[in-house]
Amino acid sequence: MITIGNFFFRFRNVLFIFLYLLLFLPSPDIFTQEQFGANYYLIPIILGLLVTISGEAIRGATIGLAYIIRGGKNKKVHAETLVTGGIFKHCRNPLYVGNILMLLGVGILSNSWIYLGIVFPLFLFIYQSIVMAEENFLANKFGFDFTVYCQRVNRWLINVKGIDDTFSEMKFNYKRWLLKEYNTLFIWLVGIVAIILFEYENLIPDPDIRTGTFIAVFVALGMIYAYVRYLKKSGKMTDQIA
Repeated sequence: MITIGNFFFRFRNVLFIFLYLLLFLPSPDIFTQEQFGANYYLIPIILGLLVTISGEAIRGATIGLAYIIRGGKNKKVHAETLVTGGIFKHCRNPLYVGNILMLLGVGILSNSWIYLGIVFPLFLFIYQSIVMAEENFLANKFGFDFTVYCQRVNRWLINVKGIDDTFSEMKFNYKRWLLKEYNTLFIWLVGIVAIILFEYENLIPDPDIRTGTFIAVFVALGMIYAYVRYLKKSGKMTDQIA
């Protein structure tokens, strides 16, 4: 699993984008009009949005409180320090938990049996493999400290006990959340809009209006994306807390 995890870690960005695109693969529906009536589409839309937004909320809280450097080094697992504060005090992999909920949510939103039955389990396998590789690295580098941390904190399940104290003791860095997360937010929001508009055509029956709506939203999100990127690259916004 460690060898597999190191492989997935190296190519995860390209692989995840490809798997994300499978959301739009034609598939049998999970929720159908025959089973749930004329307003069947409200179930996957509401449930999917609740789940995927909760995932981004977890990611946002994690990044805004105690950031851990993502991406490794030279496409390999790497860590300079053992981060145990913020949401990492309550779960060893809160960013991945957030990712999983986001992917599960958009899968429900897409109403796709293929995605939830085949693609999503593949995501879970990939994340488990990556975590095994990361924990092997951390155990070798930080030894006893990491062992104690693992004994105290769950790998996947977020322990909400004391989480109020965590938020009250730390200042949420919204600038860091925005600067570190704007790529993910852009892709995620565009995907959500595309799914809602083109999976549920009865919401906007006219194809021209539907396409125009998507283009308008895409352009608006693209402008926000470009502006945040400009602020980051120009140094006019930093994640330093005054």
